[in-house]
Amino acid sequence: MGRPRRLSLSTGGARLDTSKETEVLGGMRIHFTGIAGAGMSAVALMLRDAGHEISGSDEDVFPPMSTYVEGLGFPFHRRFDAANLPANLDILILGTSAKLGAESNPEVIEARARGARVTTFAEMLGKVTSGRLTTVVAGSFGKSTCTALMAHILLQAGADPGWMVGAISPSLPATGHWGGGDVVLEGDEYIVSATDRRSKFALYHPDHLLLTSLVHDHVNVFPTFAEYESPFLDLLRGLPAQGVAVMRDHPAIRAVAHETRARVVWYDTAPCDGWFSRDVVYGETTRFDLIGPGGRKIPLTTQLLGAHNVENIVGVAAFLLERELVSEAALVAGLASFAGIRRRLDRLTTTSAVPVIEGFGSSYEKAHSAIGAMRLHYPSRPLVVVFEPHTFSWRSRDALSWYDTVFSGASRVLICPPPVHGADSHHQSSHEEIVARTRAAGVPVEAVASREQATTALSNLKGDEVVLLLSSGPLLGLPDSLPPVFDRLYGQPAYA
Repeated sequence: MGRPRRLSLSTGGARLDTSKETEVLGGMRIHFTGIAGAGMSAVALMLRDAGHEISGSDEDVFPPMSTYVEGLGFPFHRRFDAANLPANLDILILGTSAKLGAESNPEVIEARARGARVTTFAEMLGKVTSGRLTTVVAGSFGKSTCTALMAHILLQAGADPGWMVGAISPSLPATGHWGGGDVVLEGDEYIVSATDRRSKFALYHPDHLLLTSLVHDHVNVFPTFAEYESPFLDLLRGLPAQGVAVMRDHPAIRAVAHETRARVVWYDTAPCDGWFSRDVVYGETTRFDLIGPGGRKIPLTTQLLGAHNVENIVGVAAFLLERELVSEAALVAGLASFAGIRRRLDRLTTTSAVPVIEGFGSSYEKAHSAIGAMRLHYPSRPLVVVFEPHTFSWRSRDALSWYDTVFSGASRVLICPPPVHGADSHHQSSHEEIVARTRAAGVPVEAVASREQATTALSNLKGDEVVLLLSSGPLLGLPDSLPPVFDRLYGQPAYA
């Protein structure tokens, strides 16, 4: 069979001929067990675009993903049951969450009894995109924002990229899209499944890479930094010589950059021998100059909050401009219209003089960046953080030291109980241990065990505070229930 040639998204310049074959597509019946996972639903949408029949199920799910999946238009069951599987099932895709029950899940048992193929979304995504020119966005943090921003700018510039984003962006029509051009994938370093210890991005065969960060995370599966770093080394080694690797100028990344054959381009928020930001003015609209090689200067504006998002923007801009995928004008316009992604510093209140803002705190760096953004944009307001230790890393005794510094700058912290699913798979800390460790760091902290208790604790504020809800989980339902309470208690003009 002859090797297919694919068109680049660029209007000019040569493209790579990676000559990869794609699994035959069209008309399969595919069921997703755990479809309310962000990556799972995004891949489901890509496969529906590609011509497959999609169904899915999940349990104990919460907004925004639960409501998002309910509106996608394919069958969505709110409990696991063998009866959920469609007739003539071809493939069952099983999510990675411990709550799914893995091989003991009744849907998995039924699929195997029927002789259907059982796989993971990372394996499926890697197979169906193997004939596409692929960009992977990887790193310890910033992946979702950078992937969504890149897809949005390309879309606004008139391209038809495919994409998979592990979060909801109001600027994209969906979290996953098959597209007709190159494909942009959020590349997670977390393991494929309990029985497949490869990182998900190891299956995505990138031609190009945007690497945002390299900071020890997921300590439950990567106990040491060397173990965490190892899949990133393999990712770099796998890039083709004709590829482009745009990477943040950071010591940990500099130390491994020699592992790739691809052309390396650096970026940062400080001057470097690549792309960087200069003269940043933070506000409701943040403005700064993007400086490129040879003194190239592009004024940019963004609605995104925080210094970490300026860093994300510089990385995406460097990637798009180095590969000549968009013009400067298209970059400026696409960035200015980008509304970010859900749970990444969204303002949830409408009339309250005390803003309630939701951040994503799945790791130390993400939580620390969100708190830093609050201090940057609301420097004179006392910061109240409501935190839920949802991920395995936050719940692990091996990461208790994170609580020594993560809440620096907060005036008050409320800590919700950690969930119990998967607790027996690692060294789980108790609610009391987490609160005690935070208190020992000198932070005013209190334990809250219910939505009502948290709401009561926040119902007598002075009115000059800002509240940050920080978790990657349901956080007792507070993101939905608290904003109307605040709009009533602290609404204008009484607290103007």
